Amino acid sequence: ISNQHNAGARGWQPAVCTMAELDADLDHILPSPVLPPFWAKLVVGCVSLVCFARSYDGDFVFDDSEAIVNNKDLRAETPLGDLWHHDFWGSRLSSNTSHKSYRPLTVLTFRINYYLSGGFHPMSFHVTNILLHGGISVLMLDVFSVLLGGLQYTSRGRRLNLAPRSSLLAALLFATHPVHTECVAGVVGRADLLGALFFLLSFRGYCKAFRETGNKEGTHSTFWVLLSILLGAVAMLCKEQGITVLGLNAIFDILVIGKLNVLEMVQKVLHKDKSLENIRMLRNGGLLFRMTLLALGGAGVLYVRWKIMGTGPPAFTEVDNPASFADSVLVRAINYNYYYSLNAWLLLCPWWLCFDWSMGCIPLIKSAGDWRVTAPAALWLCLIGLICRALCSADRHRRRILTLSLGFLIIPFLPASNLFFRVGFVIAERVLYLPSAGYCMLLTFGFGALSKHTKKKKWIAAVILGILFINVLRCVIRSGEWRNEEQLFRSALSVCPLNAKVHYNVGKNLADRGNQTAAIRYYREAVRLNPKYVHAMNNLGNILKERNELREAEELLSLAVQIQPDFAAAWMNLGIVQNSLKRFEAAEQSYRTAIKHRRKYPDCYYNLGRLYADLNRHVDALNAWRNATVLKPEHSLAWNNMIILLDNTGNLAQAEAVGREALELIPNDHSLMFSLANVLGKSQKYKESEALFLKAIKAHPNAASYHGNLAVLYHRWGHLDLAKKHYEISLQLDPTASGTKENYGLLRRKLEQMQKKDV
Repeated sequence: ISNQHNAGARGWQPAVCTMAELDADLDHILPSPVLPPFWAKLVVGCVSLVCFARSYDGDFVFDDSEAIVNNKDLRAETPLGDLWHHDFWGSRLSSNTSHKSYRPLTVLTFRINYYLSGGFHPMSFHVTNILLHGGISVLMLDVFSVLLGGLQYTSRGRRLNLAPRSSLLAALLFATHPVHTECVAGVVGRADLLGALFFLLSFRGYCKAFRETGNKEGTHSTFWVLLSILLGAVAMLCKEQGITVLGLNAIFDILVIGKLNVLEMVQKVLHKDKSLENIRMLRNGGLLFRMTLLALGGAGVLYVRWKIMGTGPPAFTEVDNPASFADSVLVRAINYNYYYSLNAWLLLCPWWLCFDWSMGCIPLIKSAGDWRVTAPAALWLCLIGLICRALCSADRHRRRILTLSLGFLIIPFLPASNLFFRVGFVIAERVLYLPSAGYCMLLTFGFGALSKHTKKKKWIAAVILGILFINVLRCVIRSGEWRNEEQLFRSALSVCPLNAKVHYNVGKNLADRGNQTAAIRYYREAVRLNPKYVHAMNNLGNILKERNELREAEELLSLAVQIQPDFAAAWMNLGIVQNSLKRFEAAEQSYRTAIKHRRKYPDCYYNLGRLYADLNRHVDALNAWRNATVLKPEHSLAWNNMIILLDNTGNLAQAEAVGREALELIPNDHSLMFSLANVLGKSQKYKESEALFLKAIKAHPNAASYHGNLAVLYHRWGHLDLAKKHYEISLQLDPTASGTKENYGLLRRKLEQMQKKDV
């Protein structure tokens, strides 16, 4: 809407095309010719791709492992219908352990990536994210042109761009903002990207509701309003905050379409002005109808979403969001506001970025004497100042831009604000993806206002170019840090040195790469920072167990299950340690407790079977291993142990049957081929045994035992030359194998005797 409308104007003004005031202000800073729409979109798209292109060949990092690699909903064998009953991580929504993050459309795109790339190849996932951000940045150009320049159509229904310069600047600021790195470079950020995409499409659809209404006041296209609500629901199925677009649509309708002056209305209400009933918005039946549709649509979608959640909101722990567990309402309020100020700082100065802000990264403010209370005070001073300008300014253009900017900044952030329900994080950079658009609008407006009151236009232009350059540079650097877990986790040490989870993840990464000594150091620091960090205790206990430091391992694991009695993995690991300490009864009890807390726990059944085998309780061992293979048919170790135990106890026929069953399920497992080949050799089925030995050796040619046992088979079979050949290969691979040496010596003596006999 051009700001030439007066109080008596009716509907749209199709004839006049006036550049927005903000664009005129920026013309003094950026006097270059306005780019045509296609070239402007091309510039924004290319810049956005340059910022994050470095992450295209990165690994799956951090939450990607749980949401993608370990998520069975991505695999072809999982029915598509299960996506609508599972949460984002693949757990059933009805489960008490579910995070209730219901994003089936996002998971569906992961599944499509998995299918098209033929497996878990991260490049296709990363490229999709980068392209999505590019598309969203281009779409932002159109959205900013409406929010900054107003909504005006020609008589032919074509929307006019009244703010080409300001919308281009805002879109470039959005495309290059470093806080977006987590959404783009982290694959799980796909949820925020898709949510933002449908959020913007919903807003654009709402704008189109007024495209062909002619000059009739209060008219609209109900189809586009309903489609906008539907797209908002789709956005919510990608990420929960997508539904907030209905709130932005309502504010846009009231301020831009209804032209409401909030300050004027408040003044008339306070003074009981009779002219209040003549305010056009209150007589606008079309506006009230649209507000009713938005309210009913939003309430309906939220009700369905709540019903799908099943067991109510998710249960988070104190380490996830410590402020929400504070006893004092005042302490909670102060800390929530401090979190808001830190989010604002990340938008303003996105240099200190971290993949995780929990676990002591931000200590609680517990008294008013803490100097950090000045941060929320400064935030609210700024917000109140902006709100006053938005309400009290005599310039309708300024009122509209400030109000819509604040709306875009605040409304999408509300689901993460802890105001309506507890969230599972302290700060999450990914939730700032949409609110950053409001910040970019405010920054663009600020540059326009500054240019209006200063003569140093070139300095402002230099500042703008400097901000864009620094943002691009920071995006490139941060994208590189997200390429693999080692760089990502280490980058957080300088930002959040008090975060126990950062030290835990660095330690886990080191342990996965075989550097146990360094891993122990980081695990110990994680436990020091958070003495109740049971996962760090569990992992540290595992490493100490492998280093045969069993007493300390037992102490740590016992403490972990004492702190969290339903921690099944810690109970199982405690059982393994107790088994190694020959405390068999305690070990059995620990295994049983683990299974009680996690009924489908094949690894625990496997370890329980090993305990029974050590105690010569063969039937119990076989039953435990059979349970492991029922729960996890590809559990190779359990199958192998069953074959070996049956073989060692002389049950060759049963061992052969189990071996054949195992190979049908896991046909390419060379260890199963080896075990079954041994059984067949003892049953004098030499030909079939030979074939399996050769197949196992082809799969794993450097296994000395494979060559040694094949040599024994040939020795028994009478193929002495082949036996000699494989004994020698086995001894080359493992010169210390005493059994092979002894058998080789027997064979050589036999060959020498045969030679003497021939002579």
